Amino acid sequence: MGYICGAIPVALLVARRHGVNLLATGDGNPGAWNALEQLGPSKALPAFLGDGAKALLPAAAAHLAFGFWPAFAAVAGAMVGHAFPLPHPGRGGKSIMCFVGGAFALSPLAAVACGALAIVVTVVTAFKYAARVSVFAFPLVQLLTDPVEHVIATGALMTFIGALFVTRRRTSAPASAATGAPPTT
Repeated sequence: MGYICGAIPVALLVARRHGVNLLATGDGNPGAWNALEQLGPSKALPAFLGDGAKALLPAAAAHLAFGFWPAFAAVAGAMVGHAFPLPHPGRGGKSIMCFVGGAFALSPLAAVACGALAIVVTVVTAFKYAARVSVFAFPLVQLLTDPVEHVIATGALMTFIGALFVTRRRTSAPASAATGAPPTT
């Protein structure tokens, strides 16, 4: 269930509705962050919410029905589906918003605390810093709210994201390089 939800290209669909092909613009990533850079905050909001919901919904259902570990598997499945979707082989996202959505199912208190932190950091600096600070603060906050084995599981999900960042940065040039357009960093 998690993989199937994760493989739904929400940000691609949102951007396409606005006449933008995320695979051919910006960094070529089909996720919410590229949608934000290409569409602006108000038009990209559905992409952020949708990419988060892809993990939140199956994980919340699994958590209610079966407990933490099946919910963890649902989040991991959604992240893998987002990163390696069968409809677009080799063109998946980095699963950050799937992780964020799943965090609300796996550890609601830590997720709410990190959401509040993101709001404060956004007001003081910028959203791009808030997203990074709050995602990396999540396991630290989780140490206060959850068993250590849950924090270790969170570390595994974050390692997956880190591996995607490293491998995708090394193996792909931005879409703008292929089209001759200026980069949109």
